[in-house]
Amino acid sequence: MQKRRIVITGIGPVTPIGIGNTIFWGSLKAGKSGVSKIKASDSPEWQAIDVRIAGEIKDFSLEKYFTDQKLLKSMNKDMDKVTQFAVTAAKLAIEDSLIDFSKFNTERVATFVGTGIGGIQTTCNDQIALYIHGQKKVGVRSIIRLMPNAPSGYIGILWGLKGRSKNDSTACASGLDSMLDALNWIRLNKADIVITGGAEATIHPLSMASFSNMGALSKRDCPPEMASCPFSKERDGFVMGEGSVIFVFEELEHAKKRGAKIYAEVIGGAGTCDASHITAPHETGDGAARAILETLKDSEIKPEDVDYIHAHGTSTPLNDARESIAINRVFGEHAKKIAITSSKSMTGHLIGAAGPTGTAVCALTIQNGIVTPTINYQTPDPECNLDYVPNKAREQKVTIGLISSLGFGGHNTVLALKKYSE
Repeated sequence: MQKRRIVITGIGPVTPIGIGNTIFWGSLKAGKSGVSKIKASDSPEWQAIDVRIAGEIKDFSLEKYFTDQKLLKSMNKDMDKVTQFAVTAAKLAIEDSLIDFSKFNTERVATFVGTGIGGIQTTCNDQIALYIHGQKKVGVRSIIRLMPNAPSGYIGILWGLKGRSKNDSTACASGLDSMLDALNWIRLNKADIVITGGAEATIHPLSMASFSNMGALSKRDCPPEMASCPFSKERDGFVMGEGSVIFVFEELEHAKKRGAKIYAEVIGGAGTCDASHITAPHETGDGAARAILETLKDSEIKPEDVDYIHAHGTSTPLNDARESIAINRVFGEHAKKIAITSSKSMTGHLIGAAGPTGTAVCALTIQNGIVTPTINYQTPDPECNLDYVPNKAREQKVTIGLISSLGFGGHNTVLALKKYSE
């Protein structure tokens, strides 16, 4: 049986380097960093934290994107920051797609949004209120603010989408896992459209302290904007980021019938487990390599068909070396002909929204014929011996690109995009 074809018809980025496609893409091409000192880092609760830089969204407010005052009041009360990011990204994606849900059966529209950590700010703030002031000061909305499925649930509510609504929570692979599920849900003819992607809002003293204590965050003595340097020998840890990227995935004939513009076709994907360590990627790149191989099979493409990979590329010593090993294992000599980038060099690591951010980069790269750079690349590392498009964008036709997400827990997820043609 012929597979149903799925295309991307809307993209909604809410990121540290820009909100909306125009600013986001412009920042990517220019190699602009969104990493800086955390705006609240001089306040008392941050004084014991030894890492105070992040890819932070400093100009975000719901009022810029929603105008109904009754709705805004409810959103500010009922939504943690992670959900606010997600619904805003969904609004941008839906508007970008020019879809009018009143013309379609919304029982055929699903919502799959991943988040690795969920409403951590609500969790921490209300825990403090409980300890200091007692039960009566715990918010009646705390549970709905902190639950990881709140972003997908609220998107469904705001746009009246009655198909399946769910959350994936697989650490840094969460968003890409949701998108892989969205691909397969449309293939199974369970939906014609899926609003899908990821969201995260983890710039908080607790999460920063924990990631710092495990040695995951960069502590290099350098300007904040240079701290994230994937694949460069100087790398010593990732930089935390925040935001959301949401897409409209649509069955091809459904999209064509309404005259939708198409960014790229989603042709396949796969996921595996390292089954070796809760945080460190497999030393041989085994799980990541198998995820790529299964994606090639699912997509019905050959290794030499791939021109571009948006790598997980966290800027940690182990991830970048072992991800490079995995790419070399799968592609052999062709690996050196593939343009490989990591936008985490600019945005920091958006955890559950990392894979969706990479997917937006890949789709826009395919559409525009420009490969955006991995910035802050200074010194080649013998363990990272591929073409990471260092520091400057490159004009290059891209027909097929892969996006990789590797998450704590040993999760490896890969998605494949292709330039759309009839």
